[in-house]
Amino acid sequence: MVRLYTNDLKIGYGERVIVKDLSVEIPDKKITTIIGANGCGKSTLLKALTRIIPYESGSIILDGRSISTEDTKALAKKMAILPQTPESASGLTVGELVSYGRYPYQKGFGRLTTADIEVIDWALEVTGTAAFKYHSVDALSGGQRQRVWIAMTLAQETEIIFLDEPTTYLDMAHQLEVLELLQQLNKEQGRTIVMVLHDINQAARFADRIIALKEGHIVKTGSCEEVIRRDVLKKVFQIDADIGRDPRTNKPLCLTYHLLQGEDTLAETTHADTPALVGVDS
Repeated sequence: MVRLYTNDLKIGYGERVIVKDLSVEIPDKKITTIIGANGCGKSTLLKALTRIIPYESGSIILDGRSISTEDTKALAKKMAILPQTPESASGLTVGELVSYGRYPYQKGFGRLTTADIEVIDWALEVTGTAAFKYHSVDALSGGQRQRVWIAMTLAQETEIIFLDEPTTYLDMAHQLEVLELLQQLNKEQGRTIVMVLHDINQAARFADRIIALKEGHIVKTGSCEEVIRRDVLKKVFQIDADIGRDPRTNKPLCLTYHLLQGEDTLAETTHADTPALVGVDS
């Protein structure tokens, strides 16, 4: 089932076109990861899908309607986004910041209900930030702040969650903690997760579907088996990668790689279009 999709999407800043003629479907109740080199349009696409920035032409359709015509609060009950660089939360406590996730549900003077407080406490608990509820956001470390922002996103209780590099500032253990939390929300609550990740091994491990972008165009979209391949990674990142298997998940794993220089080198490289998995019996 597909609730969210784009048709011939064009996004730009002034005269600079970042994304052009992009048509893609976001599968419902699955985890979709967007990968690609810096500046390829990953964050731009995420912002357009969540109406943070406008698009020049084409369409973005959610539940049969263009998001450009959707009521703001109604849209905010369906989708939430954690941007790459959240706005400043200076002067707020952790609990106050997370409470902003309840904005779409508030009426009148915007007072929090008992139900709102229960959701806020749940979001703090599952992100491991409950102990900081009355602490100033300014006093937290970068990793702690990131988890608090994720808690605010979860408090919005949306069916679709967008995250732009959600593991930024986190050490390896907390990165895994956050990604496993998102996976749990997907499996147990049917949340649709769409996120940008730089780590292709994390993308392969946690995504049901991967979108690989280069210069605003889709190079490949599909399962991790279809995207985490030597030929695809060459086109997307200009690297020659050795692909193996993760012994814990049996998913494709980038073992090592080296940088390719120019099209001539790309054409001369051995196995240029071979998706073989090293260390795996054929």
